[in-house]
Amino acid sequence: MYSWLEEIIAEEVTELTWQQATAAALADIPRAEAFGITSANADVMIQARSHLLKSVLPDFRQFCQSSLHVNYETMLAVLWDLWLPLGMKLAAHRRSLNRPLIQGILGVQGTGKTTMCQVLSLILQQLGYRTLSWSLDDLYKTYSDRLALLQQDPRLIWRGPPGTHDIDLGLNVLDQIRQGETSVTVTRFDKSLHAGAGDRTTPEIVTNIDIVLFEGWFVGVQPIDSKVFDIPPPPIITDADKAFARDMNEQLSNYLPLWERLDSLILLYPTDYRSSLEWRKQAEQQMVATGKSGMSDAQIEEFVNYFWRSLHPELFLKPMLRSPSVADLVIEICPDRTFGAIYHNEC
Repeated sequence: MYSWLEEIIAEEVTELTWQQATAAALADIPRAEAFGITSANADVMIQARSHLLKSVLPDFRQFCQSSLHVNYETMLAVLWDLWLPLGMKLAAHRRSLNRPLIQGILGVQGTGKTTMCQVLSLILQQLGYRTLSWSLDDLYKTYSDRLALLQQDPRLIWRGPPGTHDIDLGLNVLDQIRQGETSVTVTRFDKSLHAGAGDRTTPEIVTNIDIVLFEGWFVGVQPIDSKVFDIPPPPIITDADKAFARDMNEQLSNYLPLWERLDSLILLYPTDYRSSLEWRKQAEQQMVATGKSGMSDAQIEEFVNYFWRSLHPELFLKPMLRSPSVADLVIEICPDRTFGAIYHNEC
């Protein structure tokens, strides 16, 4: 952690502390631009961030203590460098809209979507905004509907790929929130039901929502030219694999009305998509260590490969890196799960 950040937390701020914090914020030019920090406003932005840091620290510390994956000491720099300025950016966007903000967050397994949403909710609460963390997973079709779907298409052996969600339900909820409905009924999904197959559970009634953090493993992903499946990357190997990939690509078109409800999209981009497999294994091992049942490494590989066959990260995510019409903000995730480059896609 930065020495000057320790001084800000301890409220032992000197002129040198401010200078160091301001210089650090401006040093990474793409990141500074992404968060709207300039040499003209840096002092004001850093002071506002330091005040927000102090107010959110008690809740952040408690969150870290209750989480298996978040270490308080190591995450303080991430809180300062990423989550606080991002929270301030979302709050500013919400103010400019003068209506609820629908913020999309796209990231494959293990990129930290859930953690990001939880921390951003803490920050936005301190800024006076009521936030709803909602997942594409919450839009899964019911267990009985997915059984019927499996009869129609035996390839849909797991929930998750395009076609296993109730898109109209998502449109209805997001439209109600965008239009400023005071009270909205939000669906929730329990993955533990039916021996892990999952099903809808008791819906949640939310009121006066200002910002929706809508996350998922293919939120905002666009259909691509089907010619790329002629010579695709593994594990899309057989003719059957290619047919499945093409069909899932076509299914994405049905999701475009849902993506149109997003005001902005953050892409959590793994610099090596294969890291997702290792992250999933680590998460499973941590879960088993707590006494819960989990998948073997071979089962995890089969599971992850299934999703790579449906929407391969190399084919669908890479085109979004420099596409401002799709992803507004890109946050790179390194194989060790640290954050790499952060930049705003310019139009």
